[in-house]
Amino acid sequence: MDFASGRPKEIDRQISRMSGTPLTIGFRMATRGRSMQSKNDRPLTHKVRRDFAGGKRGTGNQRDTPVERPDPRRLHLKGGGNSLSGTAGLVPFARFTREIGLERTLRELFGDMKHARRTTYPMDAQLRMLIDLYTAGEDRVFGLDCLARDPVFVKLAGDAMPSLNIVYKDLRRFDEHRVEKLAELMVDHGLSLVRMLKGSTEVHLDIDSTVEVVFGEQEGAHIGYNPAYRGRRSYHPLVARCRETSTWVGAQFRPGDTSFGSGDAGFVRSCIDGMRSAVGPDTLVYVRIDSAGDCAAIMQVIHDKGAYFVTKAKMDQRLCCAINAHRDWHTIEKDDKGKPLVQIAEIQFRRETWGSANQLPVRVIAVRRQEARVTTQYDLWRNDGWKTQVFLTNDMYEDAEHLAHKYNGRAGIEPMIAEAKNSWGAEAMSSSKFEANAAGFMLKLLAHNLLRRYVEDRVPGVRGWRTEWVRRVVVRVPGKVVHSGRRCTVQMPDVPVLRHLLN
Repeated sequence: MDFASGRPKEIDRQISRMSGTPLTIGFRMATRGRSMQSKNDRPLTHKVRRDFAGGKRGTGNQRDTPVERPDPRRLHLKGGGNSLSGTAGLVPFARFTREIGLERTLRELFGDMKHARRTTYPMDAQLRMLIDLYTAGEDRVFGLDCLARDPVFVKLAGDAMPSLNIVYKDLRRFDEHRVEKLAELMVDHGLSLVRMLKGSTEVHLDIDSTVEVVFGEQEGAHIGYNPAYRGRRSYHPLVARCRETSTWVGAQFRPGDTSFGSGDAGFVRSCIDGMRSAVGPDTLVYVRIDSAGDCAAIMQVIHDKGAYFVTKAKMDQRLCCAINAHRDWHTIEKDDKGKPLVQIAEIQFRRETWGSANQLPVRVIAVRRQEARVTTQYDLWRNDGWKTQVFLTNDMYEDAEHLAHKYNGRAGIEPMIAEAKNSWGAEAMSSSKFEANAAGFMLKLLAHNLLRRYVEDRVPGVRGWRTEWVRRVVVRVPGKVVHSGRRCTVQMPDVPVLRHLLN
């Protein structure tokens, strides 16, 4: 029975044959007013990835009987599947990393961290194994105990899996200098995709801080800004991303009692230098920061580097009074009765800390709305219901409305940080040493950039997917290890998205 129309399905089929137009069958599709497409048409939503991932499509529209699940007691289980793997996708990923010289770079930068003449587990091999571990979806070192039975993972690790104590000890070998080298390597792989944007009109650099909560006595974890767990020890790292490539182009691991301010001007400078070297001198670089960017030292560094900053303004009393006294507002959105809903204005305001306008030009752009779309807007006109946001920029040429809209794109860094925590375990701090936790944090960001490079180069059809979906289709692929003579073969299913990687 068709629950939407009350007609039997057979009647709908007959009407469809006569009219030549497929009818909507099914309550959900009918209530949304959308017609069902044929099996040869494109799916109704881009999130239908079954064909792309090699899955079997259902044939429910061709069945006259309901689906019946089999009795699991009739399904026989048999052991001896020691050659079966769930991470066969790591093989083409490892081929790619070797082609771009990752193993050689790790050996050059960190090979001397173990001074023994005959080391069973060289440092570069340990770091490469951890990258595979994080790429496969494990967020902590003890995930090695689970993947130690996976034949593909063990084969790529050199047919010998180290104990957890050895891996933790190797991470504790990192000092501040080595962590900086690892961060530079991560940035270099993040900028490799940014270099493909050379010659484009503009790129966007988003900088933000995040709180990594710990539940132990880790070194450097102090009580600081922590809205979710007040009074809990944490780390407070800085991260920077390129919006166009969704890669990390800067990171700094910091104690939990560190705030964002003038002391981080050097970090902002290095991020801009990296972006500028990647895109060239003719591309506009926009640096977007939240209200923490309302700092004279930060804005001055961005301006001196030839980039544009677009930041939120800190709402102090002087700025609120200047906005409240302003009368010339431009309406950019009205309701059906002609009443203004959104208005914008440029406020004549300047802080003493900004110095002269020739040294640091700053435009103050205020946007007020009748409906509060975000919780950070300020109520300066309590009787009129206006909610206000204020932005600061040194771009003296672009339209004010466009600059306000440009800042809203900075919100994309928030889900990317959430993905780093949830999909890569960026907040999983397993060591008591500060530098060891910093090294683990940088390794996870490096693995993210490497996976993005791999997808862009070898599997571009999934470039817009989130990490978990990329892993399901590209990395966590079932396989079987077959040894024949001196040759080792990894058999994978004939997945359309990975078909061109098979040989």
